Amino acid sequence: MNYCSHCGHALSMRIPDGDNRIRHCCDNCGTIHYANPKLVLGTLPYEGQRVLLCRRAIEPRHGFWTLPGGFMENGETLSEGALRETDEEAGARVEIGPLFSVLDVVHVHQVHVFYLARLLSLDFAPGPESLEVRMFAENEIPWDDIAFRTTAMTLRAFFDDLRQGTFMLHTGRVQPAHAPHAPHGPL
Repeated sequence: MNYCSHCGHALSMRIPDGDNRIRHCCDNCGTIHYANPKLVLGTLPYEGQRVLLCRRAIEPRHGFWTLPGGFMENGETLSEGALRETDEEAGARVEIGPLFSVLDVVHVHQVHVFYLARLLSLDFAPGPESLEVRMFAENEIPWDDIAFRTTAMTLRAFFDDLRQGTFMLHTGRVQPAHAPHAPHGPL
């Protein structure tokens, strides 16, 4: 960000009075432009022991598999955003369930949030951001072609919980791919 969205003047980088972090500040109108993490919302659509995955038609990770999800929009709740993304990417009708995973992806300034979502119908179709949409049992999932580590972590937690017969909330932090002891692969 180089210019103030309120008055158009050049921004400076400094710690504003009463703050403790460097921010984009407009010395002309006094506006402080905060840069905060983005929320990525999605669902883990399932029926029985199978889950619904989308093969991405867009970058990043074009052609790789993921859960339906995307960035939260203004004017919607977490669950509304997750439902919207599920409809947009998979054309799937689901009944939203409990919050299932909340994963901090600090190195890219994101938080990924997934809800369990029971499929109401097996009538689904890829949206413009998906090449295909398909149901997978655990042993059918193309693990080497999963787009994001947050997706893989959420899927593994789902199948572990399924085997234990109870679903719980999963939280964690995703380390950068180059960090020591970080899982391999993107995000």
